[in-house]
Amino acid sequence: MRTIIEHGTIVNEGKTFKGSLILDSDHIENVIVGETTPCGSYDHHVDATGCLVLPGIIDEHVHFREPGLTDKADIESESRAAAWGGVTTFFDMPNTKPATTSKETWEGKMTLGKTKSHVNYAFFCGATNNNADSFKDLDATHIPGIKLFMGASTGNMLVDRKDALEKIYAECARLGLPLMTHCEDTNLINHNMAEAKAKYGEDPDISLHPFIRSEEACYNSSSLAVSLAKTYGTRLHIAHISTAKELGLLPVNDNAFREGPFPKITGEAVLAHLLFTNNDYVTRKALIKCNPAVKTTTDREALRLALSKGLITCIGTDHAPHRLSDKQGGCAKAASGMPMLQFSLVSMLRLVDEGILTIEQMVWLMCHNPARLFSVKDRGFLRPGYKADITLVKRGAPWTLTENLIQSKCGWSPLTGEQFRWRVMRTICNGHTVYDKGKMDEDYRGEAVQFER
Repeated sequence: MRTIIEHGTIVNEGKTFKGSLILDSDHIENVIVGETTPCGSYDHHVDATGCLVLPGIIDEHVHFREPGLTDKADIESESRAAAWGGVTTFFDMPNTKPATTSKETWEGKMTLGKTKSHVNYAFFCGATNNNADSFKDLDATHIPGIKLFMGASTGNMLVDRKDALEKIYAECARLGLPLMTHCEDTNLINHNMAEAKAKYGEDPDISLHPFIRSEEACYNSSSLAVSLAKTYGTRLHIAHISTAKELGLLPVNDNAFREGPFPKITGEAVLAHLLFTNNDYVTRKALIKCNPAVKTTTDREALRLALSKGLITCIGTDHAPHRLSDKQGGCAKAASGMPMLQFSLVSMLRLVDEGILTIEQMVWLMCHNPARLFSVKDRGFLRPGYKADITLVKRGAPWTLTENLIQSKCGWSPLTGEQFRWRVMRTICNGHTVYDKGKMDEDYRGEAVQFER
């Protein structure tokens, strides 16, 4: 079956041009430059007039909550939200119940992905204080890497023993597996929380969250991560960097927006820290509570600048749904995390409109670089022979995000009431249209991502 996507504006590998894509079944057959429709016989014509044609978004940081926490979210509901948002591939984190910390629990998640996911899927394996010896038993061609919680967060997977940390870093380096870290100093956070409770009561106001989960807590832990990575030669990716100070730990990635090797230490920014500041706690309260905390305007502006300067390599969401009832309260009682997946692309396109970064840079950060960083096989680019993962977006009249549009199981968003001009028009996964202008193919299932290792 051959399909042509015609009359669109293609954004790929640093270039924006009028052109057409020819698809043969599940892969891209050709990328053609020019406004003229190429001759040929096609089973389907997709008119992309007025649309940007992008590689499918790869979100390398989500929490879909299954198994064990499906009152909050599940793989079916959140992969549906992904398709609505132009995301064709996700990498899910291990802090579920049971935690994904063994070959058996990882294989169980892979089965769930195969039976339930509407888009392409991969699952991190999580590190614990005593499981580094088992990393060698994992299928390295189907896992993005190892996730390490160097700070306590949802799921209680904290690793804080020095000997365990050293073994994890050494084993990841030996096996050539990327290590993605959540960096916060738990002892300092506990100290700050105790002080806040002594002064303000058992559930301090949400505005104190960035002081409890402070800049110092983030920097101390990230510094340790970088030191260990340098000692052992580990391929380190620091998740959800939230402070300007931490950016000083990262080497400039000279190849962030072109082909070429990455440095061994890279950083991720996520939507919460790119969109919100501590001033937003006044109106959005615990809806924007996450770990690490949303911090100052200065931090947000530094992170935004880092997107275009080669300091940040990937944009993820840290999509982490909770029931709305769990988001009530202050620093101690309200759950940390928010659903961001469905509206991540339109949010970043709004930053493009504001001149924060170019559309070409956005595509590197949300499509190309996640594929390159984790060695994804045949995805993340619009290239002949690659899988046909494609997203069409269009700019038009303003629209308001209302609850009836939300596909995540939790049913709420911290962005409710926000206005956007961009819309996801079509999401194509492995050559198949899974989402088209508000209509979803509920029966389609994505594929397991392969990694070239």
